[in-house]
Amino acid sequence: MTDVATNTRAVLLDIEGTVTPISFVHDILFPFARKHVRDYLTQNAGAPEVQEDIAGLFRENSLDRKTGEQPPQIGGPVSSIDAIVAHVTWLIDHDRKSPALKSLQGKIWTQGYRDGTLKAPLFADVVPNLRRLRAQGIRVAIFSSGSVLAQKLLFAHTGTGDHRDLIDEYFDTGVGSKVSSVSYSEIARRLELLPEEIIFVSDVTNELAAARDAGMPTLLCLRPGNQPQSTAEQFQTIQSFSQILDSE
Repeated sequence: MTDVATNTRAVLLDIEGTVTPISFVHDILFPFARKHVRDYLTQNAGAPEVQEDIAGLFRENSLDRKTGEQPPQIGGPVSSIDAIVAHVTWLIDHDRKSPALKSLQGKIWTQGYRDGTLKAPLFADVVPNLRRLRAQGIRVAIFSSGSVLAQKLLFAHTGTGDHRDLIDEYFDTGVGSKVSSVSYSEIARRLELLPEEIIFVSDVTNELAAARDAGMPTLLCLRPGNQPQSTAEQFQTIQSFSQILDSE
């Protein structure tokens, strides 16, 4: 049972390690993008929206090299597909929260979801408790480093069907870093709520600390396969969404 404020009007959820197992992201989604990125770029590199992603990869690559990192060098939006693939692979290997990569990955995953190759495994307690929260008048929003497109694809193609009806709003790093309090203040502004009216649930304490600094109540979600968090003792924990606003 949680002891969060009774004036809660929204729940903000992380995805990886909170709604779906970390293994789905790292063992299924990332390898799928890596496997199909070359074919996808070969077929779609000329599309304006893909050109935007490629330009973003070039800008990020340039900044990384200026700060002393050593990603494979790419030559800009008209760079060879081989060079872009090498850079995308480097970003995936380093688990970089690259907006351009996340946008491109979402596009690659679209076909996999639509043809049934990809299905997102939600934890069993997620759907019934999101329904419970919404029945109580609580809004549900997502904040993930994956693009909004990727978030919507995931909830539309789960092992138990399309659950986009359970989500009111989606936010990605377009609002800012997940470890910056400013991001959570901006989400509250966009939801037209006070930060203290929003509970943030995540498996990562650095994210929870940022949300807490913005004034949000927080819950550390403990799931099988999640990485131990060195500051876990600073946060209230849950092991099931049934514990969110549990009144029993």
